[in-house]
Amino acid sequence: MAVSPPQAVPATMTFEEFIAYPHADPHVEWVNGKVVPMSPVTERHADVVGFLSALIRTYAGEKRLGAVYGEPYQMRAAENLPSRSPDIVYVAAANAARVLSGYLNGPADVAIEVVSPESRGRDRGEKYYEYEEGGVGEYWIVDPDRLDARFFQRDAHGAFQPVAVSDDGVYHSKAIDGFWLRVEWLWRIPAPGVLDTLKEIGLVQPTN
Repeated sequence: MAVSPPQAVPATMTFEEFIAYPHADPHVEWVNGKVVPMSPVTERHADVVGFLSALIRTYAGEKRLGAVYGEPYQMRAAENLPSRSPDIVYVAAANAARVLSGYLNGPADVAIEVVSPESRGRDRGEKYYEYEEGGVGEYWIVDPDRLDARFFQRDAHGAFQPVAVSDDGVYHSKAIDGFWLRVEWLWRIPAPGVLDTLKEIGLVQPTN
């Protein structure tokens, strides 16, 4: 039986076509009507994403605060913006109606990008301004190669404002009620255990 060769990805397509198209590689974004492939990630990148995703998902899930989604799940923050695929997306329970089967129809409450060398300019440039314009509540940019984490929260005027960590190296999220993060956790190799960090945060009570 003859097998049809895979179809070439059209040079341009609408957002609706992009969401419905059977991409051979799901690690893509839709920008200016074109399908843009994302670069492969390193082991370090995957380790940080896995740790943060598990930590926030467990915390938010236990407290019934919201849900966590990961790349390649698409986020289209606004109709006039590209469809991006952040490494981690947190959506509060109050905004669960934005979560569709193929993409997030609206801004995330928290969008997290873990930087790779190829994406550094895009994560700090294009995506910063797109996420701000689209209404994302918090944007975290985590660069494990440079041991640098930057956190931005939306102000009353809709603009991102940088939020400094405390003197003891802790970042307090505004969008995830009660959640805080010790930044040095992000740089540990291997990543710390999720249970241990949840004990420190206070979600899990230590056993005697």
